Amino acid sequence: MTRTGDAVAAAGGHTGAVFRARVDVALAVGLAVVSAVLTAVVPAEPPFRAPGVLGVALAAVSALALVARRTAPETVVAVTSALLVVYVLAGFDVGVVQWPPWIALYTCFAAGGRRPRLVGAIACVAAVSGYAVFTRGPGDASALADVAIIGLLAAVAGEATRNRRVAVAASRSRELAEGRERALALDRMRLDERTRLAGELHDALGHAVNVIVLQAGVARRVFAERPEFARDALGTIETTGREALGELDQVLRVLHPDDAAETEPLGPRGIDGVDELAERVRAVGREVTVEIEPVELGPGAGRALYRIVQEALTNAVRHTESGRIRVSVTPDGEHVRVLVFNEATGLARPQPGRGLVGMRERARLAGGTLEAGPVDGGFQVLATLRAA
Repeated sequence: MTRTGDAVAAAGGHTGAVFRARVDVALAVGLAVVSAVLTAVVPAEPPFRAPGVLGVALAAVSALALVARRTAPETVVAVTSALLVVYVLAGFDVGVVQWPPWIALYTCFAAGGRRPRLVGAIACVAAVSGYAVFTRGPGDASALADVAIIGLLAAVAGEATRNRRVAVAASRSRELAEGRERALALDRMRLDERTRLAGELHDALGHAVNVIVLQAGVARRVFAERPEFARDALGTIETTGREALGELDQVLRVLHPDDAAETEPLGPRGIDGVDELAERVRAVGREVTVEIEPVELGPGAGRALYRIVQEALTNAVRHTESGRIRVSVTPDGEHVRVLVFNEATGLARPQPGRGLVGMRERARLAGGTLEAGPVDGGFQVLATLRAA
């Protein structure tokens, strides 16, 4: 289960990396086209030079450098900052060429780590200083303040993105760890239950089966010559078998001490017994509705249905004091759908326990599945069993 979950996570990470790379390519190409068009179309005002081919090329190259902003953020912020200074040295108005350095600065802070942030900050400070020294414009304090605010916003936005990513990764790691712990707890509980059942059955039935086998062998050998002795052996087999059945019943009672029905005389143990279960719950003052459509179930699936409904009703009465309980059994193709819904509010997700584990195991042995948990308006147990 853990290896499968890790493989799925790895596949999801690869898919996300491919998607992010495509987004970066689209961003870089789109910004390069927009930058080239605006640089070529928007006329330059004195004292700046007309950009011409050189200005268009510098603007496009600066934007295209953003393709590698995630894989090499330090290089990209250095290149885009240097191109901005070159652009200003050539006598052009800074215009759209200032945006790639800010995007690269945002990426450096979003990437995390001390070095990318330090390199990004130094590169952008150098770009702003080069702009202030070499620009042909007035370069007043107001313009420099605007540039500083944009750079600060880019850095803050990148830091916020990094913090959010770290928080999401930590939350996801906790969820995965909790999921693994729950799965391990269920596996351990199931293994303990099976081990206990095997030990109890061995102790209860091992001796009886040996006696039956031995007595049957004796009866077969002396049946013709000493029929009265064979008759006695068959009586012993019958008595031992009855005792074994009684011991088996005691084993089941030990394994399910909370199952009150085990202490009562045996009644219907299939779909016909659901109405009786509902009547028992109604007797304690709860409203129960039962809707059963015609379905065909084998003996094993019928017993599983009965026990699942029984446990679900028991849990509903045990954990809530009011609210209607609805039981429905409906056909669903090659399966039978069993639903027990308990109206309630404020229910927490159930912790792994023997009741839920037992219901899931019964459903699995009957060729089906079971899901249980809080839903809108209450708590739901939904089992899907294989039809006959």
